[in-house]
Amino acid sequence: MPRFFLVLAATLAVLVCPLFGADDYPLTPDSQPQDGVPKGEVIKFTFAESTVFPGTTRDCWVYVPRQYDPTKPACLYVNQDGVQYQAPIVFDNLIARGEMPVTIGVFVMHGRVLPLNDQALPRFNRSYEYDGLGDNYVRFLTEELLPAIETKLTADGRPIRISKDGNDRAIGGGSSGAVCAFTAAWERPDVFSRVFSSIGTYVGLRGGNEYPTLIRKYEPKPIRIFLQDGSNDNNIYAGDWWMANQEMQRALTFAGYEVQHVWGDGGHNAKHATAIFPDAMRWLWKDWPAKVKAGTGSPQLKEIVTPGEDWQFEEAAPRVSLASTSVALHDGSTYETVKNAYPGGPGGVFHKPLSGVRRSVAAGMQTPTGIAASPDQSLIYVADAATHWVHSFQIQKDGSLSHGQRFYWLHLPDDANDSGAGGMCVDRDGRLYVATRLGVQICDQAGRVNCILPVPGGRVDRVGFAGPNLDILYATSGEKTFRRKLKVQGVDSTQPPIKPASPRL
Repeated sequence: MPRFFLVLAATLAVLVCPLFGADDYPLTPDSQPQDGVPKGEVIKFTFAESTVFPGTTRDCWVYVPRQYDPTKPACLYVNQDGVQYQAPIVFDNLIARGEMPVTIGVFVMHGRVLPLNDQALPRFNRSYEYDGLGDNYVRFLTEELLPAIETKLTADGRPIRISKDGNDRAIGGGSSGAVCAFTAAWERPDVFSRVFSSIGTYVGLRGGNEYPTLIRKYEPKPIRIFLQDGSNDNNIYAGDWWMANQEMQRALTFAGYEVQHVWGDGGHNAKHATAIFPDAMRWLWKDWPAKVKAGTGSPQLKEIVTPGEDWQFEEAAPRVSLASTSVALHDGSTYETVKNAYPGGPGGVFHKPLSGVRRSVAAGMQTPTGIAASPDQSLIYVADAATHWVHSFQIQKDGSLSHGQRFYWLHLPDDANDSGAGGMCVDRDGRLYVATRLGVQICDQAGRVNCILPVPGGRVDRVGFAGPNLDILYATSGEKTFRRKLKVQGVDSTQPPIKPASPRL
């Protein structure tokens, strides 16, 4: 064949294949009604009583399988953006064959604040509810919508009862509905442990692009997730969906999560997801009622945490000082933070030698709180709670502080403008442990957050090492104190300095 025709054939293949290949995903019998399969009931209603999302109205549908027995709380699947993926038909078929448990489906639209006249548009809450991080949406489900559903009856008078165990609950959706589903499980894995994500919006609309990083740093959670996307998905001002979903898959795999993925050549629509939805449900519910396991974590996390040792509530007051605003060194000198170094002025740090006069040695921070010394006692670290920074200063021979830098960068929760950093401590290897709104953020010597340990109480106020081997980490959250045994050892700054190994740069 002449070269011209070879080139022409190759060009046509490139042009034509996307036209006929993309979105060419036929349904299997699992997504089609089958003779002899009991058909569930779908109940539609409107919900307009939210206080989490005030003023909103939304349509909802509840699927109740024919096999549902009201004496046994059913499993749950929640889907954003209403009924999708032929889900009621799929559930009929899979439940009848025992390939998923008896499951109540809840299909919910995003909220709208209706206009007061026909010359105005509704306020569309979809991006606000779905794309935003934080626990607003999962609170809406658990505190408002699901309790309302459990007040309803089926056509034959059966009350609706849903299991409260997160292992019995799945949540899913497409696009923004997918990142919403992941956020619900991420925030409350005790409420949702199984996630179906189609063409997920893990991009820079309202912070979803942060998930691949957070997944790698957080102590893993008991979540199983199925990801779907196509190479012709959106690539717009907020990011590249196709690449973002692959980042999610790689991050989840890195952190040891149970993750399955199906990639295709589809665009930003539900065609591929609808075709593979039955297989996704089979995989998400495989081996139920066995518990979904948490991931294994990053290598950095494995260096710190002790397998099988979780946070324990401290019944009695801990016999350990968790002082957050002062640190004493081996030479008998002390450093302390002061919120207002001068009347009406910014906060700073004061130094008092063993015998001498207390004096200001650093100023200019908005809200200095926690303070700690490096293991070799050459540096002083100061948390600025009103920001996401921890400052680092070098201690001079006369006790003064020089070469200050905003050195440690901390993560913030979506609902706050600051880290809320409080007490800090260090281990013998030079890591810095910072009490923050997100939990204990663990930084390497180079100023980077390597790991995040959530604490049962939520926000952490103070943190410190104790125990005979200084390998018990204590953390306070409000009035509660928790402890956890770690692989590493803390540092007592009143003892001789310890020189750690050089950091990994």
